[in-house]
Amino acid sequence: MTDSRVAIVTGGGTGIGAATARQLSAAGQATRLVPAGRPGEPEAVAEAAA
Repeated sequence: MTDSRVAIVTGGGTGIGAATARQLSAAGQATRLVPAGRPGEPEAVAEAAA
């Protein structure tokens, strides 16, 4: 994708949210992950962003 939009994925650190974020990123979409408040998720989001 080459537009200026950003996909915001809530719960992007685990499960379906993480899979969705990976697919969007692989397709070239600018993606931002937002933790949903589950234990350990902020760390997973930080790791995915690195």
